[in-house]
Amino acid sequence: MRTVHRTCPLCDAVCGLRLTLDDTGHVTSVKGDPDDPFSKGFICPKGASLGRLDEDPDRLRTPLVRRDGEWHEATWDEAFQEVERGLKNVIDTYGRDAVAAYFGNPTFHTMAGFMYRMPLSQSLGTRNIYSAGTIDQMPKHVSCGYMFGNAMAFPVPDLDRTDYLLVLGANPAESNGSLCAAPDFPGRLKALRKRGGKLVVVDPRRTRTADLADEHLFVRPGTDAFLLFGIVQTLLAENLTSIDLEVEGLEDLRRLAQDFTPQIVSPVCGVPVETIVRLARELAAAPTAAVYSRIGASTVEFGTAAQWLVDTINILTGNLDRPGGVMFTKTATVDLFRPSEPYSTGHFHSRVRELPESNGELPVATLADEIETPGEGQVRALVSIAGNLVLSAPGGPRLERALESLDFMVCVDPYLNETTRHANVILPPPRILQMPHYDFLLLTVTVRNYTRFSPAILPLQPGQLSEAEIMARLTLIASGQGADADPAGLDEFIVGQLLAGATQAPGSPYEGMDVAELRATLQGDSGPELMLDTMLRMGGYGLSLADLLANPHGIDLGPLQPRLAEVLTTASGRVELAPPRLAEEAARLRDRLAVPPPETLLIGRRQLRSLNSWLHNVPTLTGGSNRCTLHIHPDDVTRLGLGEQVLVRSASGELVVPVEPNDGIMPGVVSLPHGWGHAGTRQRNASEHAGVNANTLTDESVIDVPSGNAVFNGVPVTLIPIGFESDELDLTQLRVPSSAPA
Repeated sequence: MRTVHRTCPLCDAVCGLRLTLDDTGHVTSVKGDPDDPFSKGFICPKGASLGRLDEDPDRLRTPLVRRDGEWHEATWDEAFQEVERGLKNVIDTYGRDAVAAYFGNPTFHTMAGFMYRMPLSQSLGTRNIYSAGTIDQMPKHVSCGYMFGNAMAFPVPDLDRTDYLLVLGANPAESNGSLCAAPDFPGRLKALRKRGGKLVVVDPRRTRTADLADEHLFVRPGTDAFLLFGIVQTLLAENLTSIDLEVEGLEDLRRLAQDFTPQIVSPVCGVPVETIVRLARELAAAPTAAVYSRIGASTVEFGTAAQWLVDTINILTGNLDRPGGVMFTKTATVDLFRPSEPYSTGHFHSRVRELPESNGELPVATLADEIETPGEGQVRALVSIAGNLVLSAPGGPRLERALESLDFMVCVDPYLNETTRHANVILPPPRILQMPHYDFLLLTVTVRNYTRFSPAILPLQPGQLSEAEIMARLTLIASGQGADADPAGLDEFIVGQLLAGATQAPGSPYEGMDVAELRATLQGDSGPELMLDTMLRMGGYGLSLADLLANPHGIDLGPLQPRLAEVLTTASGRVELAPPRLAEEAARLRDRLAVPPPETLLIGRRQLRSLNSWLHNVPTLTGGSNRCTLHIHPDDVTRLGLGEQVLVRSASGELVVPVEPNDGIMPGVVSLPHGWGHAGTRQRNASEHAGVNANTLTDESVIDVPSGNAVFNGVPVTLIPIGFESDELDLTQLRVPSSAPA
């Protein structure tokens, strides 16, 4: 037996784990690492099952190539030659924009997925780049981009020091946090209340997080922006602001807010007038306060407006860049995300719907349009990295049909799943414990400055390639260098570019040094490790990979500190309270005030032992409360005469779903978890607990306009008792009028 330590790579909490392995490499125990200064031994059911996920017998071990509809195991050379043929045929015949690339959520949890994303995208030379970013978090990028000039400048709540926390559309007690890395989030919320603070949760469901709160408020799905605007208007009208930053646009904001008094927004959002006013006064009066909002308020039609108003409230109450408020994490590595010019979107547009890019990518909600619509630039090939689009993207069934029509598709994925089964080639990465790990992205949103590196625990076996080599070879094929090009050359090029930047940047500790001399000092067994060592040395703490290896439990870098000046890159040099692109959303919100709300709205649901579509093949994480059922208030069950199952119909499709009455959900709202609907794959446990694909009901034509983010919450639906004939129902009546481009 031996004991090893590593960071859990499954969710956003970056918890430290202590694993016990026998002499065959089998994981016999997974526990929290009590010596990790950040997570302090905390572990959730997902992390505890890491060994079972790592050893899943249904994981692919060798590449698969599909010929004449049949899957065949192939050598790596054979698989890459097939990839080269497929991509080359499409590019030579139709041009580079005929190839699309999709980067799934797991790419944010691996070193290679992060480090090779940009080189691969650049090598493909296509504007058809898509990612999970427009499935869950692009509204936050866009709002931060326009307010701070930096789309990666995420203010995170200073959980351990705040006196008042308002949470909207987030359930961190089950998700472990999102864009806010905080191991043991429930424990931190309990500590907030224990020290005399207050926790208020606003959500259409009484979640596990709401159960921990002093107060839970129901809100109608998709209307968070109205509630937040009511708070903003109250703060301004009652002179409750305490702005201690240089801001631009305060009077413009005041003018916009006049149309959203608590009296006006209350009938829309369902929160009483007096409660909206009280929330504003409590936020203003608290010694310190933070407003935090995530998926539930992002994946809606006014997601960007909601995220803008969240940080507007934090600014108006004097809580931005302040201990106990919301602050900006300082990473151990150099800030690769600091832009050279102020933020903007729309540098190019999608071909069919003319949707603007955000952060260099197009909305995944229009990928099916780009595949199905003939003409110059039609997408005919797809490179998918760790994504299960059929289950995760809006309008899943339509997108699945579109994937079937592609000329070529290659996937980097450990499973034959609902999406990869449509590929021509599947390239499986090694097991989790065979890969080094560093959270490049998640360590930018920790609630305390912290860093930790995990070397690979198990060696690669004969016939395996590292994820880094897989990604590097794909990049070389995309660039035209071919399947036989040496990936080591690409790694050296990327490291050289990083080093050149370090020696040329004014104020860098390596300014003026010889690149070759600096390269000789680097440590690491792979390209990503060499890149990490370079980025650590360029960072503000003077660390290196050797320092992280010498501290296997992680390094505490101290509490968050005010650093707005380091991240602010607006043209004005000030925080923008009413940037024109976001102010335009006020007009859309005003128009929606006159639209009667649908009778029933569908929302998603976080589950403690689930993570998108990742974990349903792990037996210990399925069953019990982790089931795909429709939560509905008992009064609605009685009113509609529902039995054990119900037909749920939207403007896009319909599903038959098991009914689970639950008095913790708001009447007029139903909840269905995301990421289920497993069918026709080699994932045996997932297939036995298939559930239904919630994205049969979501509508890819309705998006959050500024960001292009898909809309998964606040979807109008009709509930029909099984056996009721409903041929005369008009599906068009279920669609909320939208100002989104069609």
